[in-house]
Amino acid sequence: MATQILRIRLDAEEDVVAARRRARAIAAGLGFSPLDQTRVASAVSEIARNAYEYAQGGEVRFAFDGDARPQALLIDVCDRGPGIRDLEAVLDGTYRSPSGMGRGIAGSRRLMDRCAIDSSAAAGTTVSMARFLPADRPDLSAAGLDAIVRELMLDPARPQPNHAAAPRSFDEVQQQNRELLSTLTELRDRQEELTRLTQELEATNRGVVALYAELDERADELRRADTMKSRFLSNMSHELRTPLSSIRALSNLLLNRLDGDLSEEQERQVLLIRKSAEDLTEIVNDLLDLAKIEAGRTDVVLTSFKPSGLFAALRTMLTPLLTDPAVRLIFEDTDGLPAIFTDEAKLTQILRNFVSNALKFTEHGEIRVAARLEDDGEHISFSVADTGIGIAEEHQQVIFEEFGQVQSHLQQRVKGTGLGLPLCRKLAALLGGYVGVDSRFGVGSTFYATLPLRLDLPDEVGQAEALQTPPATPGNAATAAARGDGS
Repeated sequence: MATQILRIRLDAEEDVVAARRRARAIAAGLGFSPLDQTRVASAVSEIARNAYEYAQGGEVRFAFDGDARPQALLIDVCDRGPGIRDLEAVLDGTYRSPSGMGRGIAGSRRLMDRCAIDSSAAAGTTVSMARFLPADRPDLSAAGLDAIVRELMLDPARPQPNHAAAPRSFDEVQQQNRELLSTLTELRDRQEELTRLTQELEATNRGVVALYAELDERADELRRADTMKSRFLSNMSHELRTPLSSIRALSNLLLNRLDGDLSEEQERQVLLIRKSAEDLTEIVNDLLDLAKIEAGRTDVVLTSFKPSGLFAALRTMLTPLLTDPAVRLIFEDTDGLPAIFTDEAKLTQILRNFVSNALKFTEHGEIRVAARLEDDGEHISFSVADTGIGIAEEHQQVIFEEFGQVQSHLQQRVKGTGLGLPLCRKLAALLGGYVGVDSRFGVGSTFYATLPLRLDLPDEVGQAEALQTPPATPGNAATAAARGDGS
């Protein structure tokens, strides 16, 4: 419920001046800022002037609503005049009277938080305005409001006899001038601040545009460099394959004694030559596969096959690589798993790399190759677990980067380029899946590849052609993956 603070009759021009002064004093007592005090005083002055000039008098009532949130200063200006004609035009700003009544009402509505006008020819006009107290000000109690009312009653600005009207009006004009100058100064300062911020924003925008242009240029350079790298790797890999094949073929001729017997030392050296050529061929094949994937020139040939057939081919291909009797290569039973529809050669290449790495870094124990159906029933995971040296957690992401290697005591004996696992990662992504590792340093590692049971190609035409491709036998797919021809 609102508590009345003050009522002022508008019987003379000096009463309008007094209403403005008391409005400012009440606003100051309630804790409004100087700018808000000026807003309240100006709104009261305009509406009170309208009541005096157009209705030949009226009344201004000040009240305080302490129950509202936020608390509010309430001001009603009432008159018994003829009402406001064309009120809607006045409120929407299209009507202007010669004396400025339309501008006064429209301006007062903008100065206050709430403004409602009830006007009719029979009942006159009532303008109800409200200004909410600042949010950072504590709630005003009844005792505090009483103190403000007492101060108002002692204020020398209360209406005086007519002989004092002229000095009071002059003082009020001076006060208005000071408030106008203060407002203009504040507006000028804000305009200067806006101008400065605009200039800073324009400078920042120019910097951002320049940065984007530089980033675009760098991106183009990176794309060109990546294209050149892929083209170089592809061309050089092809150029290197021919002499490497010749070296391997000539080594086999010598080892088969087709050109005469070899001494023990000669045979050892020829074996070393053939082993080096085979290692280099494997590196070249990995480089070519990476280049083709990055260039988007790798074909995916979809076939349907059983995991049991895949494991049988892998066992045949990888068992000869097991030369250390302290290490066992175990393939778990997969008879209960469903058939897979994906690129068998690329999957074989992934598992071959996993097993090859496990053989290199396992000095004793076992290497276990397994597969299991995921809980969603739509993916299958192939894993290769070993009891080797393991990988520390901080190095587990490095091994999937190109040429990334972890130093160990076996690194001197087992040579590598760090291309196998990055190739596995890209091949798995090409097949719609991903690879990962679970490892503990000194205990062992488990590398896994999770793929969808059925790979759907985005290109319907390509998918139809793949569906028409005759299924490859597990043995042929494993042989193609071993050569690197499968990608």
